[in-house]
Amino acid sequence: MSAPHLPKVAGIDPEVPVSTQTAAPLREIPAAPGAFIQDRLAGWVSDLTTLHELTERLASTATLDATLDELLHAGAALVGARRGLLVLERAGTTTPSTTLGLGLGPADLGHLETVERSATALGRVLDGPPEAADARDGIATPDLLGDQDLDARHREVATRLGYAASYALPLASEAAGRLGGAVWFYDEPGEPSEKQRHLVGLYARYATEHLARLTELERARADIATVAEELLPSRLPRIPGVRLAARHRTGPQGGGDWYDALPLPDHALGLAVGSVGGSGPSAMAAMGRLRASLRAYAVMEGEDPVAVLSDLELLLRLTEPARTATALFAYCEPAARKVVLAGAGHTPPLVLGDRRCEYVETTLSAPLGMLACWEAPSVEFSPAPGETVLLYTDGLLRRTGDAMDRAFARLHSAAASVPKADRHDPAAVTDHVLRAMLPDGLDRSDSTEDVVVLAAHFD
Repeated sequence: MSAPHLPKVAGIDPEVPVSTQTAAPLREIPAAPGAFIQDRLAGWVSDLTTLHELTERLASTATLDATLDELLHAGAALVGARRGLLVLERAGTTTPSTTLGLGLGPADLGHLETVERSATALGRVLDGPPEAADARDGIATPDLLGDQDLDARHREVATRLGYAASYALPLASEAAGRLGGAVWFYDEPGEPSEKQRHLVGLYARYATEHLARLTELERARADIATVAEELLPSRLPRIPGVRLAARHRTGPQGGGDWYDALPLPDHALGLAVGSVGGSGPSAMAAMGRLRASLRAYAVMEGEDPVAVLSDLELLLRLTEPARTATALFAYCEPAARKVVLAGAGHTPPLVLGDRRCEYVETTLSAPLGMLACWEAPSVEFSPAPGETVLLYTDGLLRRTGDAMDRAFARLHSAAASVPKADRHDPAAVTDHVLRAMLPDGLDRSDSTEDVVVLAAHFD
């Protein structure tokens, strides 16, 4: 008869004999068994800190070019490479591809372009099926020159440029799809470690999402700029006795600043600048309607700027009562060097010549949509031969970041500093004023202000 089994207790095998010996007391504390784990944890913390810093730097980039440059540099640091190449191209779009090199000059990029695309790791990453392992995890080529199957042209270019290994990685994510690929080159045979691949893979997926957002933003801005270009004059008219030049910049959201120059009967010229309140497609559409209406009124009664703006005021009140706008219209007779202008809430023109640089004294008026009797007072003045009349929108003043009184003084100083040799060229005058007012450039991407400058030089 067999002995009865002892009851089982969780975690204890009853058949294993229990020792009757008492363990000897500990005489010293053993070494911490977690020294290895602590080193691993310290390594993980260091890697995560590096990855966090790199992604923060990437997130701070606001333009596509800056993002691509940061991505190339950060990727090179993560995989331990010195040079790299990035190609941005989105399947199914007509947008041309963007190529950027790190440590590679234009001639080097030209040599790389002579290699058949399918013979390179970057080409396989870009053209391979998205579900392929290479398209997800990247392609390491640890010894290019030792590869007997390497394309002959690729071998020649690698020898010429002095790289012996490469690591190619797709720029792809589940949400954004595949936007392109990057490859980093090693001077000696080698490849990134498993940890390096993991880190650069995490970084690349985050970068792809950021690139997708910026790409859509750039496309929207380009569409807005195209619409704005179509709403403004495609060319300036040629009228005897006066030369014209214009510069404008539409904000990234699309704004309502506009200008116009149109020939009128009897060799006269109509000049207009204005601004519609708000931003975005609605403001741009209102700007187009306002400009078209002003052109019609100017052709019918342009010699009376007050009547032009009064009709515009009435139209705005009846059709868009919630909209406000500023406008300035000038009726010019170049042969007589006579200018009659009226403004509704708009900034005064500036006259620049060899003997004077001053603002035209205009009566203060409310903007369109806020006038009490649909009438804006007018003023008449006579520019001397060789003088330039500068019309502009208040976006030029606001872009400086100064208070309005200081911005007006800054504009006056900028106009007065135009070299005498350039004062007879309206394009040179506008460019000098813009450089003096906006040292960072007219196309600075972080500004939401529209800018319009229209110059008329009287011979």
